[in-house]
This record gives sequence, structure tokens and C-alpha cells, in this order.
Amino acid sequence: MSKNKPVVVIGLMGSGKTSAGRLIAAALGLSFSDSDPFLLAKYGGTAAQIAAREGADTLHRYEAEHVLHELAGEPKVIAAAASTVEAPRVRAALRGAFVVWVDAADEVLAQRMRSSDHRPDFGPAAMRARRAPYFRQVADLVCDVGVLSPEQVRDAVLRKMGLPAGDRD
Repeated sequence: MSKNKPVVVIGLMGSGKTSAGRLIAAALGLSFSDSDPFLLAKYGGTAAQIAAREGADTLHRYEAEHVLHELAGEPKVIAAAASTVEAPRVRAALRGAFVVWVDAADEVLAQRMRSSDHRPDFGPAAMRARRAPYFRQVADLVCDVGVLSPEQVRDAVLRKMGLPAGDRD
């Protein structure tokens, strides 16, 4: 496997997709794309603002658009919103990418989200029940971020891709 393949980091809110994704992108020398800045730039709001203003279905459509748009371009590392795996066309598009599922116990994710106003109504158990089967379906690698640091996730990705992890801490 080479760094000429896009890498998509998926997981529930609070799993550290952005932190791990930035490190993976830097290690691979690829650009990084995150759904949050995409939503803000293109639709003028955070995920929570868009959901309140236009509804969750519209938000999820915008998040899927982000992933599909980025996968169509040059290889990069993409932090994808968790909702995107529910869209069959996104799951199909992910077949051409290296997909990393960053996950942790519900308690860990809930604790991380208490300090964020990103999406204040987050309940990890319900989201996990709905999305975990899709995460399992698309993931090439699963990393438990309850025990692994973002740097350790980066190194696990590089190892799985057959690239040297080196000393990047």
C-alpha cells in the first residue's frame, strides 16, 4: 500500500478524528481535510448550527458531500463525520481509500464531548448502535483511542500501510 491512496479517519464524536488525521497527513506528506471547516466555509455554520437551522438530514447530506468531494480529488487524509457511513454511496466510495476507525468506550467519548459545544445532544450509545455495523464494514484498521494516543494511531496506520513509523513524536 502507498501514500497515493486517500486515508479516511472515521469514528463517533470525541474519538479524535481531527487530531489523528492531522498527524497522519503530516507523516504521509498529504493535505488534510476535516468536515468542520468544510461545513463552516461552504454552509456558514458548525454542524450544530446547521442541524438547528436546516435539520439533521440536511447536515448529514452536507457531511457526505464533503467526503465524496474530497475522495474525488488528489489523495489526502480526510476526517469524516460519523454520519457519512450511513450513506451507501459514501460506503461504496470508501472502498478506494484506506479507512481508519478511531473508537473508544462510550464513557470516554461522552466525557470528551462534555467540554465541547460542537454537538451538545451527543449520546454515544445510540450513535454506536446505529453506525458501528457500517464502521466495521468499511474499516481497514480499528484503533482504540481510549488507550492509544493520536501519535500511536498515526504509527499504527503507517505500520498497517507498510510504511515506516519512524520517530515522529
